Amino acid sequence: MSDLVLGISAYYHDSAAALVSDGRPVAAAQEERFTRRRHDPGFPAEAVAYCLREAGVTLADVSKVAYYEDPALKFRRVLATYLGAVPYGLASFRDTLPGWWSWKRRADDVVRRELKALDRGPVPPVEVRRHHESHAASAFLASPYESAAVLCVDGVGEWATTTLWHGRGTRLEPLAEIRFPHSLGLLYSAFTYFCGFKVDSGEYKLMGLAPYGEPRYADLIRERLIDVKADGSFRLNMRYFEFLSGQVMTGAGFERLFGGPRREPEGELTRREFDLAASVQQVTEEVVLRLARTARELTGESRLCMAGGVALNCVANGKIVAGSLFDEVWVQPAAGDAGGALGAALAVAVDRGAGRPHVAAGHDAMSGALLGPSYDDDGIAAYLTSAGIPHHRLDEDELTAEVARSIAAGMVVGWFQGRMEFGPRALGSRSILGDARDPRTQSVMNLKIKFRESFRPFAPSVRAEDAKDFFDLPQESPYMLVVAPVAQAARLTAEAAPGLTGIDLLKVVRSVIPAVTHVDHSARVQTVGPRDNPGYHRLLTAVERETGSSVVVNTSFNVRGEPIVNTPQEAYTCFMRTDIDVLALGGFLLRKSEQPEWREDVDWRAEVPLD
Repeated sequence: MSDLVLGISAYYHDSAAALVSDGRPVAAAQEERFTRRRHDPGFPAEAVAYCLREAGVTLADVSKVAYYEDPALKFRRVLATYLGAVPYGLASFRDTLPGWWSWKRRADDVVRRELKALDRGPVPPVEVRRHHESHAASAFLASPYESAAVLCVDGVGEWATTTLWHGRGTRLEPLAEIRFPHSLGLLYSAFTYFCGFKVDSGEYKLMGLAPYGEPRYADLIRERLIDVKADGSFRLNMRYFEFLSGQVMTGAGFERLFGGPRREPEGELTRREFDLAASVQQVTEEVVLRLARTARELTGESRLCMAGGVALNCVANGKIVAGSLFDEVWVQPAAGDAGGALGAALAVAVDRGAGRPHVAAGHDAMSGALLGPSYDDDGIAAYLTSAGIPHHRLDEDELTAEVARSIAAGMVVGWFQGRMEFGPRALGSRSILGDARDPRTQSVMNLKIKFRESFRPFAPSVRAEDAKDFFDLPQESPYMLVVAPVAQAARLTAEAAPGLTGIDLLKVVRSVIPAVTHVDHSARVQTVGPRDNPGYHRLLTAVERETGSSVVVNTSFNVRGEPIVNTPQEAYTCFMRTDIDVLALGGFLLRKSEQPEWREDVDWRAEVPLD
């Protein structure tokens, strides 16, 4: 009988559940994918139910439940923060402390009650792990390395905001720590907030905005906001931040420093926001590089593992890779709090004697991050037929060839295949795909399909064996977490309209794959090999036969403000509400031109059974 450990993260943002069997992840998913509430912070009841169903077990079969942080220790930090801020922050104190007094400081007890309420068997013992230990375990224990340096950087867990570890075998040795309120993640979030984006989700937007600006505020940030030492350790100047005493990130001090009030959400983007984004991005990269260098010096390791929310800053990751500090860098695909559920489960599993069998096999433990639900073709067929949805059932080769021809013809394709991805990236299972060669693809996808800001770049998927032809990337990037320069051979030397600034920079065609080439000639690359996602690799091969290039635009299958689609019903709804031309839904092809008129008052949500 396998030894099963159930991991849970909850009650801040991106709640998730993960199930580990003898040290091997077998299922993992974020709660938002089931509830359709983006970044859902609640108890992950649906995700837990999925994990148990996927493994065919009940809670009676689970040895331990691992919770991703220590709520009692976190409460002491919260209380100490408020006491240190007296008499400021009384409103925040009044709004926040009742929750901590009543239940949050005993969140592990709440987890027990919630699991009992699921009525899926007796609840196993619940064990808490510290937040950064969960991050570190998700990074190292799931990595393909026998030993490695480990770097975790985020906003804050209990007290830690930055930690360095040495991973060897099944053990993680803590080496160094930076504590709250000094936080690189919170510095980045402060600028996210000041530029008018939402904290804990808009950081991606700030990173995408940075190449449009110049880092003219970088020296000011170094002089006034953050003191960075040569080893990467740092301290924030708390005079300029409001998160200790209030419910906002910045206040009057920031406004005086950067020439006026914060941008209002959805307000016009100005040169200031472009330059602020470029400046904080540059400083963030400098700190992360120094921390990585220190991790190398302290451990002597030639491989680095990363997790924590800042590890989702793929531009900074790309600087580490390009800097040749390490021979290899591996970033946990669910690097944020959702991945803490998996890390906590892995940490408990190895303490119970589980090994890391994937290391001997020469690959990581993540199965391409394809750890979520899947739907079989019989169930999809029943749904399409019962809902009266026109469709064509094709064999695998026919479907692949037809989708490739559609992409080559400039159409946008919804690609819904196999198990859903765990983590924030769509990696070829719940994806929207387009022709990377067409300069119109970026604007069409942003404005007519994703309904999001026009400045945001799209990522390329490319066959791993072809990546060197298009990108200067010295290692594989299967989880789309490394930004790399577009190779010189793929760039276009003649650039029209010199002198353009800001969003107008989008008008320049910079390479033979313009839809995925950002304004600084960079791209957030996903390399696709045949092992973890063979169907997607076959599609890229078919696209290469049609176009001469295996590069496609790959963006998540959702619209702005909604989680990535989970079910066939959600995929069909997104298909019909947007300008997606073709939907590949399991073994079925749906063409928009053949669909009935979309009506919001019709219920298209007939149940489709999970595999």
